[in-house]
This record gives sequence, C-alpha cells and structure tokens, in this order.
Amino acid sequence: MSADVSARLAWPDDASSIVRVQLTTWRESYADLIPAEVLDGVDPQEMAAVWSSTLTSPKDARVRVLVALERADVRGFALVHPSYDPDSDQVADGEVGEFVVDPGHQRAGHGSRLLQAAMDTLQADKFTRALWWVNASDDVLRAFVTESGWEPDGAHRELQSETGTTVKQVRLHTGLG
Repeated sequence: MSADVSARLAWPDDASSIVRVQLTTWRESYADLIPAEVLDGVDPQEMAAVWSSTLTSPKDARVRVLVALERADVRGFALVHPSYDPDSDQVADGEVGEFVVDPGHQRAGHGSRLLQAAMDTLQADKFTRALWWVNASDDVLRAFVTESGWEPDGAHRELQSETGTTVKQVRLHTGLG
C-alpha cells in the first residue's frame, strides 16, 4: 500500500492551510527570530486573505504557489516568482521565494516533491536559472538544497528580524535546462 502524496499548484481554497503550515513553522523554527507575542498577534484570516489574493490575482502571471499534499492535507508550500534582485534578469531568473514543509511532516518526501514541482514550474515559465536565498545558519535546508544540485553564487545579504537579530542569507542558484 502506498501513501497518497503529491504536489500541485495551489488553489484559492488552500489559503487557510498554507497559513496553518506557515504559522506552525514560524513557531517551531523561528522562535528566536519572531517573538511569541508577534505570532500571537497574527490574524490567520488576514494572512489567508493575502494568500488568496496571491493565488487568484498575482501581480505577475509567473508568481506561482505550489502545495505538497498528503491525501487532501497540505503539508508544505512553495512560492516561486521572477527574481527581483538588482543583479538578476527577471526574464531568465526565477526564484524560490518561500519553501516551507510542516515540521511535523518533514523527512517524508514532501520537500523533494515540492522542490521538483517548483523546478518544473519555473522551467515551464521559461526561466533558465533559479535562485534561492537561504538562511546561512539553516544547515538542514542548505544541505537539502545543495544535495539537489544547487550551489552558492557568491551573493549574500543581511536582514533584520523583529527581535533586532541579524539574519544572514546566502544565495544559491541552479540551471533549469
């Protein structure tokens, strides 16, 4: 007997499930970056409305949200879009802007399926290179991505978190061909 698992483009009805996965991940994985009181103040319905808008009327037709499913349950999601980095070509360079797998469902193949679906989607949208900003301290995600053929391209940046903590990121890239 095999599990009923898949990845597909997200539907507007998936918005609240995407928010559930996102908030669960933020609480478990980013507790040192996002204070609990900030997360407690988040309105899931407002977040779902933003995701629903992204799904139904994106600012660019190449903005896509994909979901990883186990039966009908969303276990993860990815957001792909043109890269908006100043040194990128928005026609040739796509980006993985978000990539989240529910911590309680990691190591079950959802990430691999989701990543493959994201790469297929970027390629179908005629991008020839994919970029992905990854937190420099996230060794697990960085290992997963580099084992999938991604490499650092030398770009890096620092972001300021809600707590004032500096988050260092490195940019990875891969060809889509």
